[in-house]
Amino acid sequence: MKSTTVSLACFPSFKSILFGILLASSPAFAAAQQTVGLFDYQSGALDGYTMFTAQASVNTFLIDNCGREVHRWTSATRPGNSVTLLADGRLLRTGRVLNPNFNAGGTGGKIELLDWDSNVLWNYEYSDTNFQHHHDVVALPNGNFLLLAWRGHTQAEALAAGRELAGVTDGLWSEILIEVQPAGLGGTIVWEWDMWDHLIQDRDSALANYGVVEDHPELMDLNYYDPAPGTIGFIDWIHANAIAYNPELDQVLMSSKATSEFYVIDHSTTTAEAASHTGGNQGKGGDFLYRWGNPAAYRRGTAADQQLWGQHNVNWIPAGRPNAGKIICFNNGAGRPAGSFSTIDIIDTPVDSSGAYTIAANQAFGPAAAFYSWSDNPPTNFYSNNISGAEVLPNGNILACEGAPGRFTEIDPNGQIVWRYVNPVTASGPLAQGSNTTGNSVFRVHRYAPGYPAFTGRSLTPGLQIEQNPLPLPSICTSSGLEAESNPRLSAYPNPASGDFIVDWEAAFPAKADILDIQGRMVATVSLQPGTNAVRTEGWASGMYLIRVAEGKQSLRWIKE
Repeated sequence: MKSTTVSLACFPSFKSILFGILLASSPAFAAAQQTVGLFDYQSGALDGYTMFTAQASVNTFLIDNCGREVHRWTSATRPGNSVTLLADGRLLRTGRVLNPNFNAGGTGGKIELLDWDSNVLWNYEYSDTNFQHHHDVVALPNGNFLLLAWRGHTQAEALAAGRELAGVTDGLWSEILIEVQPAGLGGTIVWEWDMWDHLIQDRDSALANYGVVEDHPELMDLNYYDPAPGTIGFIDWIHANAIAYNPELDQVLMSSKATSEFYVIDHSTTTAEAASHTGGNQGKGGDFLYRWGNPAAYRRGTAADQQLWGQHNVNWIPAGRPNAGKIICFNNGAGRPAGSFSTIDIIDTPVDSSGAYTIAANQAFGPAAAFYSWSDNPPTNFYSNNISGAEVLPNGNILACEGAPGRFTEIDPNGQIVWRYVNPVTASGPLAQGSNTTGNSVFRVHRYAPGYPAFTGRSLTPGLQIEQNPLPLPSICTSSGLEAESNPRLSAYPNPASGDFIVDWEAAFPAKADILDIQGRMVATVSLQPGTNAVRTEGWASGMYLIRVAEGKQSLRWIKE
């Protein structure tokens, strides 16, 4: 396949634009050490489109299995953190709102819905002196949205609840869940759950929440926290990082990085019942129905029984997919006794058809170990100390996101890697092949099959690879049908140019041209119509530029002849 690159050289006395044409499969590109883009693509990979947002970028990308850009959404803010494509075609996105009262990893503050063309259809901010949305949001079947948020408590409030003095400095944050019903451009909170209503402590017998911790696995020990000064165990002592919803059970999952546990909560309650210990389908109000990962957190186990270490993206496997109803997560492994490596774990919970979970007297919630666990060979080849995610695909493969290094891996049921890709996007834009990938972290990644309803009526023609100076694509990405199509011609003049320039696009269809500076940062996007096109350069600094053109109807690259 071919590509067109237009270079603009720098002249000190005036703004200059110099065009040069480079071929993607030239020796200079082929010799580059690969650091980004598509690394592996086997026939066993699920056909579809992968969606991701770099944490440092306002862009959300949809790529095909060859790493070619299919679509892009652009937002006003960086993500904060999850992004999901809904079945109706809307992009459900979190955004960052600066709030000096809540300064920690995963800060969000805003939820928004974008249409296919990046127009904001709806947004909701949950960020003030007492509250702050963070990390995650889930679309519910009733059209509402479930948000994960912090609620701030003062030191005095924490001590009054039974927190030991050594474990609280400026204050303490509780984790809350709110269900928001869209109303116009805002929303109304119609349901709420607060962990602060479900605490137990054995420090002060005069308080109402006093009790024997190991007798109450349904409650959170207020004094179970990381004792190291400066850690999230002080103010952000739970640090929940994910929520998920099960429509069959009407239950919610919440994952805690700080305690290395996840919790199941009954969503069928009213808000009043959610603040109590009775009511709802299971009759337990807002108490935990189930918890797993670290039984030492409720004193029914020791460090030797711990199964999770700072996990992320805990979610139920959807109906219709292999192991449906079980729970999957990215087990980060930070602090794992066996070493720093990550695993993909699936947990078979002891739940019956009514949504009730069994637990033996004086024992921890089962199972004693994960139903399934995948690690790389050697295990240290697969590791992210934070963020990350995993999901089961319709064909039974697992798509994992090593968040910190921005690497996506698809694993088949035999544990073999069938697809691997490294995010090339940082805060400065797309990287060139061979560049250092520092700053390319990704919170999560999702794969959608071609038949996903969101794609109905949409143009999904692949364009170019996102990275600059890409390497040639593997043979699985080429076909005689694609290569047989004619190569449209591009010409640009004058070269160099001190002002505006002309692009001749000799094709029967329009195209889009992205103009980037030499560091890969987007300068402009222009539409090319068949024939002659004038391109304005007002506001451009003198320097070298690149232009990428993805023809509107073809899935190939091209060069100027």
